Amino acid sequence: MTTIAFIGLGNMGIGMASNLAKSGHDVRALDISEEAVVRAVTAGCVAARHIQDAVEKADVVITMLPAGAHVKMVYGGEDGVFAHAQKGTLMIDCSTIDVASAREVIGSATHKDFEMIDAPVSGGVGGAAAGTLTFMCGGTAEAYGRAKPFLDIMGKNVFHAGDAGNGQVAKICNNMLLGIHMIGTCEAFNLAEKLGLDAQTFYDISSTASGQNWSMTSYCPAPGPVESAPSNRDYQPGFTAAMMLKDLRLAQDAATSARAATPLGTQSEALYALMEAAEKDGLDFSGIMKLINGSL
Repeated sequence: MTTIAFIGLGNMGIGMASNLAKSGHDVRALDISEEAVVRAVTAGCVAARHIQDAVEKADVVITMLPAGAHVKMVYGGEDGVFAHAQKGTLMIDCSTIDVASAREVIGSATHKDFEMIDAPVSGGVGGAAAGTLTFMCGGTAEAYGRAKPFLDIMGKNVFHAGDAGNGQVAKICNNMLLGIHMIGTCEAFNLAEKLGLDAQTFYDISSTASGQNWSMTSYCPAPGPVESAPSNRDYQPGFTAAMMLKDLRLAQDAATSARAATPLGTQSEALYALMEAAEKDGLDFSGIMKLINGSL
């Protein structure tokens, strides 16, 4: 049994921490939300009172936090993880943050003789609960090798993307592509409907033709064809438009720093920003269909 400190018990983190506890590990759960900690305890975790309490006896520290600023504070703050972790502790940051912050924090960990990887995830709340997430990892081969057994408990697909920060690179590029695909899929279904072709017939054709893509076949934004899709639950979220916008903004920041042209990524960010402005970003990201068809 390994003692694991898990910091950040949001919609994703609670499922991940729960699966580690169910596998027999001693999981010390910490979050600013008391309700989240209670949920974690119910799932088999042990409540931690503060960072020192969570990490001082931990063999592994896993974090799932909102943004780079939070990651830097939790690890490098005066009362942070680095200040209290024991020698040899493995650190795994599963947050989706900017590449520069990921590399900065891992660099600090390395300087303090800790092994650390960035390991952002894909798969949504359902994947976190089911233990079927995809992890995209950046860091040394040695740190990745130590982390993989724990990631295997929480996920189905675990990839080593290379050096520190490359997990974030893979995540933001993947989600930029996903956002572009979703918007294009919505436009196609909307146009088909306007021209008199119903969603099911268009799906039957396009899902077996060159227009086929994951946003269509697994997460169809048009109600009807894919029973499990949020479009059939009034776009109640698995992965919110706000979360997609966060990732698109990270991608645009990275593109600017790398001087990379991403015109479709730029336009996708602008469209999801309209959902934010309309205060509809709590809908699933496939709810961009409502913006495109004028029902938002």
